[in-house]
Amino acid sequence: MLSPLWLRLKVISVVFLLLITVHILNIVLDGQLGQYGVIPRTTGSLLHIFTAPFIHGNVGHLLNNLVGIAVFSAFCLVRSIRFYLASSLFIIIVSGILIWIFGRTASHIGASGWIFGLWSLSIAIAWFDRRFINIAIAFLVLFFYGGMIYGVLPSDPGISFEAHLFGAASGVICAFLYIFMFTNNNVNLSKKI
Repeated sequence: MLSPLWLRLKVISVVFLLLITVHILNIVLDGQLGQYGVIPRTTGSLLHIFTAPFIHGNVGHLLNNLVGIAVFSAFCLVRSIRFYLASSLFIIIVSGILIWIFGRTASHIGASGWIFGLWSLSIAIAWFDRRFINIAIAFLVLFFYGGMIYGVLPSDPGISFEAHLFGAASGVICAFLYIFMFTNNNVNLSKKI
């Protein structure tokens, strides 16, 4: 049987391989996967909420997001694989819907919303549940990555600040729901896997 640490490393590795494979496929297809980004208020792109986080515009975009995914996935995986998967799905769906409703007309792609969601989840969960492990994680995230807060502001027209903003909001909502709905109703997503 695999150890819990090995299982968590395997989850991060699978996410890495998926992101890299999709990017290689996008290069082979000469960037055609960009059409599967979220285009706000376009009915045909609503389901692209599930594809957009895995598509990146260039290698630099991918590499930046791989670092973020590794760091914030690891923090989230401290709780459990089930918690990570449920939180990631929630953040991808909610931030994607918010981008689809409120975003600028453009093709929004990349894992940034997911990353900002995991980032804010790591901080907000300590606010709602003040156990030592949550406070320690939030402290580390704020100390090393507190500057990410500036990423939710519009700065570059080529960067989807909406994904950053709505991802961060989704992470806070996820933390709130987890603490006040799931843990208070004996549904424990942090049950060790």
